[in-house]
Amino acid sequence: MQVSDFNYELPEALIASEPLPNRTDSRLLVLDPDTGGVTDRQFPAIREYLRPGDLLVVNDTRVLPARLYGRKDTGGAIELLLERLTGGNEALAQIRASKTPPIPSRITLEGNLVVEVTGREGEFFRLRFPGDEPLPTLLERHGHMPLPPYIKREDTPADRERYQTVFADRPGAVAAPTAGLHFDASLLAALRDDGVETATLTLHVGAGTFQPIRTETLEDHRMHAEWLSVPASVCAAVARTRARGGRVIAVGTTVVRALESAAQTGALQPFEGETEIFIYPGFEFRVIDGLVTNFHLPGSTLVMLVSALAGRDAILNAYGHAVRERYRFFSYGDAMLILSAAGGERP
Repeated sequence: MQVSDFNYELPEALIASEPLPNRTDSRLLVLDPDTGGVTDRQFPAIREYLRPGDLLVVNDTRVLPARLYGRKDTGGAIELLLERLTGGNEALAQIRASKTPPIPSRITLEGNLVVEVTGREGEFFRLRFPGDEPLPTLLERHGHMPLPPYIKREDTPADRERYQTVFADRPGAVAAPTAGLHFDASLLAALRDDGVETATLTLHVGAGTFQPIRTETLEDHRMHAEWLSVPASVCAAVARTRARGGRVIAVGTTVVRALESAAQTGALQPFEGETEIFIYPGFEFRVIDGLVTNFHLPGSTLVMLVSALAGRDAILNAYGHAVRERYRFFSYGDAMLILSAAGGERP
């Protein structure tokens, strides 16, 4: 398959640059993958599509204030975007500057924080931060929220809260698992009252999620690695759901990647480590029955993932409908629910 098979036309005016006043104010496009039919709703109506005994799986990663600004020893301006924390006071980062900094060298960031550039791993630079203070704490003081490149504005204090899910707990991501942004505490409580169970895993979203595919064919593309943890409690929750005839609904593509990575040997098992799983049409899903997701960039690996679940034609038709109906796209945009009427049974 070709990358161009997953493109669609999107007016720039439909890219959401700000969150709505309330998390649940977003719209919900409901797609039945069995028929390709779409229904326009508001997000709280998700309660009508979930049943007692269903399981929602969410990602509790917390976005780090991972964008940093400063100057090189030569005086030139520089921007850092952390990709991941690698332990202690070290991290990998993308560096944007007029000239690549030498190795070794130093960068003075806002607040006179001096960081050492100690090496390189592919497109990323190895950085060492000073002192023994936990790096997430240091970033809270010196960093900026890493809004995606298609949001053409500087981050604001409000983004510190709105570019996090209400269940964000484990710092480590540099991009939000945006499907979770539509849930608030009241909606989650209502779903619990409806008999919908919730389970939590972690996948730290990397900056590579925004990188374009640079190959012509899907089979030649290699995914960026992301760290995840699927605990035994999630595996047990999935087993309980199967036993009672419920459905496993992933909240976001990050949850899909985590669950399906943990099931690649067959049955779902606890897993902690990195994944480079690439899900595109033809993929055999072992765990999930449905998905809550946002609308994704044309030709992106995430459009390919949702096409693997619902079918390319159904997804592109749904996206065309969303454009005509002026849905809001991408991270701060509206949501889609992909869920067949029956729910796909898994062995």
